[in-house]
Amino acid sequence: MSEVSLFLDPKATIPAHLKQGVDELTKSLMGGGIGSKRISIRGSVFRMIVDGQEVAKNEERSMDVVIVNGAEFTSRSYYAGTYQEGQNAGPDCWSNDGKTPDARSENPQGTSCATCPMNIAGSGQGNSRACRYIRRLAVVMGNDVENSDVYQLVLPAQSIFGKAVDGKMPFEQYVRFLAGHNLSIRSVVTRMSFDTNSATPKLTFRAVSPLSEEAYLAAVDKGSSFEAVNAITYNPVITAKEPTGNPFLEAPKPTAKPAPVKAAPVEETVSVEEPAPAVREKKAAPSVQSLDSVLEAWGDDE
Repeated sequence: MSEVSLFLDPKATIPAHLKQGVDELTKSLMGGGIGSKRISIRGSVFRMIVDGQEVAKNEERSMDVVIVNGAEFTSRSYYAGTYQEGQNAGPDCWSNDGKTPDARSENPQGTSCATCPMNIAGSGQGNSRACRYIRRLAVVMGNDVENSDVYQLVLPAQSIFGKAVDGKMPFEQYVRFLAGHNLSIRSVVTRMSFDTNSATPKLTFRAVSPLSEEAYLAAVDKGSSFEAVNAITYNPVITAKEPTGNPFLEAPKPTAKPAPVKAAPVEETVSVEEPAPAVREKKAAPSVQSLDSVLEAWGDDE
């Protein structure tokens, strides 16, 4: 029987029941080949990045999204040199849970993030910390939840922590605010706005409208998709680096072996038994209130 190519033979047809798109199994076996989409806030501008290339930018001060998933912990990363957004080299030390260095870190700076010398104010530029806080989110466009692609959004420390200003909150306070009103973060359109008083990119957050039932169900579905889970998972590029003299990685220096001692010559033949080889010791081995009433109470943007 001759082989028929489904993709080269113009007469070949694929059954309709097979045209269901790429399933999760296929995506998981692609080895990172799936195109990545993310929103960068470099230069306090919303930039759409696809496969590492900037394809569009939105110079408005705000953008409406629905947050469909987020990393459970605030992760951390340390670069011995100056970090540049989009660089391929992985961090020297990093942590997914923000508590201890990941086992794959090539140059761990300590045994605990809390006591690490790179977690001290002033260890970075100015009074900053050399080890950066990061929170990864998966978002979709707020004006078309059902049809929007999933984008990764990485929040820097000043967008995560802090206090509200004029009703606009940093991320963690915003989430606590919604939870205090029995609202899920997936149930509302979130407006991300740049803080124009900040010298570096800083986002604040507020809810602007509730989702319809259809949009909410779509947000929940997209939140469990391969793209969303991939967006919130921290898997930095692991590259070989030259050792930087970190005490946690320094190998013990080998002890010099003493020079062999030559026996003095003897005049007569003496039978000497060879000593037995030394034996080395082995070392041991809630009810939800009306969304409209809540959002109305918050007021408008101005």
